[in-house]
Amino acid sequence: MIRLTDAEKTYENGTRAVRGISFQIDDGEFVFLVGPSGSGKSTIIKLLTGEIVPTGGRVMVNGFSMSRIKQKQLPLMRRTIGVIFQDFRLIPGRTVYDNLALAMRAVGASPREIRARIPYVLELVGLKGKENNYPDELSGGEQQRVSVARALVNNPSTIVADEPTGNLDPARSLEIMTLLERINALGTTVIVVTHERGLVNHFNKRVIYLDSGRVVGDATGTYEGVAPQ
Repeated sequence: MIRLTDAEKTYENGTRAVRGISFQIDDGEFVFLVGPSGSGKSTIIKLLTGEIVPTGGRVMVNGFSMSRIKQKQLPLMRRTIGVIFQDFRLIPGRTVYDNLALAMRAVGASPREIRARIPYVLELVGLKGKENNYPDELSGGEQQRVSVARALVNNPSTIVADEPTGNLDPARSLEIMTLLERINALGTTVIVVTHERGLVNHFNKRVIYLDSGRVVGDATGTYEGVAPQ
């Protein structure tokens, strides 16, 4: 479960990016986080992944308090969250298998666990048989599927996708979002940051709308249904 209670974040340059935000995302939910540029979306992602700490209020992520978490607890917390990036962030000189294996080794997985887990995850994301390919041998949609697989490979309870379709055409974007919906149906919490209204409207999920560091809408339905009028 993720819970923000009066969360605040002010950067060293004085920018107040998050202004007393409160919301809860229960285990197994699928939530879109939307809003204009500068609304606080990226800051919230950084708060959830432990990249930054709140300057006020509370941020709880899967049982960890992000304002009081100790450095030695961060790897354990990060095992509970898989992150998908807009720009894929795959290592170009490594095969698909190696890209996933590196993510597993980073959290202490054994060689046996790696050998068992990677084929399963690649099949789940529709990339069975691609383990020996290099990223530049794959299409953009396939590279993003590898990114999804990497986020899933350590069996996290939560997936955070930061503009996961930003570099894809509409057809591939729909494929990736449908894949995330399937992953959610298996029990994984999914949080998607996006500016693509069409995708949000297509899936009819919970939408949290941010503006100027505040929550200004929170409802199930369309982008327009929660956007301030």
